[in-house]
Amino acid sequence: MDSEATKTEFIRQVRTEFALENAKQLIEKINEHCFERCVPKPGASLSSSEQTCANQCMEKYLSAWNHINATYIRRLQREG
Repeated sequence: MDSEATKTEFIRQVRTEFALENAKQLIEKINEHCFERCVPKPGASLSSSEQTCANQCMEKYLSAWNHINATYIRRLQREG
C-alpha cells in the first residue's frame, strides 16, 4: 500500500470509529433520558403510555441528532 492509500484508509477508519462512538453516545443518552422521563416506576413490562412516550422521545432525539449531524457534515464539507 502506498502512503496515500494508507492515509485514506486511516482516515476512513477514524471516521468509522468516530461515527460508532457518536452512535453509542446517542443510544446511551436516549436510554438515560427517555427511560427516566417515560418510565417513572419500572415494572415487568411497559404500559402503552410508557411505550408511546418512549417512542416519541426516541424519535425526537433521533430527529435532532440527524439534523445536527447533517449540519456538521455540511460545515465540514465547506471547510474541507
